[in-house]
Amino acid sequence: MPTVDSWLLPEGIEEVLPEEAALIEAARRQLLDLFSSWGYDLVITPHIEYVESLLTGAGHDLELQTFKMIDQLSGRMLGVRADITPQVARIDAHTLGAEGPSRLCYCGSVMHTRPRTLSTARSVIQLGAELYGDASSASDIEIITLMLETLASCEVRGVHLDIGHVGIYRGLAQAAGLDEKVEQALFDALQRKAVDEVRAIAEPLGQSQSSLAAMLCSLAELSGGVEVLERAHVLLDGAPESVMAALDDLAEIAQTLARHYPDVPLYFDLGELRGYHYHTGAVFSAYIPGMGQSIAQGGRYDDIGSDFGRARPATGFSTDLRLLVERGRIVGAERSKAIWAAYANVPGLQAEVTSLRRAGERVIVALPGQVDADAAAHGCDRLLRWQDGAWQINRLDN
Repeated sequence: MPTVDSWLLPEGIEEVLPEEAALIEAARRQLLDLFSSWGYDLVITPHIEYVESLLTGAGHDLELQTFKMIDQLSGRMLGVRADITPQVARIDAHTLGAEGPSRLCYCGSVMHTRPRTLSTARSVIQLGAELYGDASSASDIEIITLMLETLASCEVRGVHLDIGHVGIYRGLAQAAGLDEKVEQALFDALQRKAVDEVRAIAEPLGQSQSSLAAMLCSLAELSGGVEVLERAHVLLDGAPESVMAALDDLAEIAQTLARHYPDVPLYFDLGELRGYHYHTGAVFSAYIPGMGQSIAQGGRYDDIGSDFGRARPATGFSTDLRLLVERGRIVGAERSKAIWAAYANVPGLQAEVTSLRRAGERVIVALPGQVDADAAAHGCDRLLRWQDGAWQINRLDN
């Protein structure tokens, strides 16, 4: 019978070694401090929950990404979290019950049944921030700004933003009275930018809906710089009020970001429907050169709170902390050199070691059989010695 190497990990599941772990932990502390400075409070959610709660309002895609198992105590189905955002939404809507706006942030591991792309792992350290209780574009701007500041804090270079708004397509589809089958077919065609296919689906709407058909067709080609928003106002003139309001929101977002981040290119795609069955408003993704996937992403998801008993406007973003470390630079995360203390039963040694550690020093006490020559291999550049009636620290090469 063939044997399996006990050290092998499942495909897409990775361990983090000391050097990278130190960088990730430094980034975690740095970014959670950044979130705190903006007024975002940290919450910690459970790794495992009942599936019904974990997937409430989250959509079919998340269900496919969720590992499931039977609870030995209750006999109910449990799920390993694949996304922390729905858990935080539940905390805001059900547990905290705040009436005004609330700001929450989180950082924790999530598990996916399959990698999101061919190049990503199935175990991700998800970091994010969510703003609840405000439906204005000011909240979307705050979240996008915080996302950009997060990337800047990790010195991620070459960031550009893709921005869309699912409310535009949703408003046009509802006004056209599309049935579920036609709406799904049109949705799929728009995602593929299949202009001819979009036209073939939309045009049979009939003479009475010809203007709406033309507007739906235009979404496949309304992509590019900020000038796209001006074109959209012309091509979508006469669209439902909700569509025009969405365009106004995008214009406000564009103006604010251009003013505060003039060096960050903005790309608008009004046919972008990522997370259409989950998001309800503006959606946005940050990209950098050399990466086919976004390095951070987010959007508005106002409807999810109703599944937890209290509808709340919501917007937020998330990223993979490990990806930030790989693609950016974490300042001050280098492990400090340590002090080597020889193995000895000497009065006062332990007290001196304790005092140094409390002062912020990294001190390694030798074990039986280890000598001073082993110090460098353990990252030490100094030695703790008893000299001239006192404990003294000497350079390793002295």
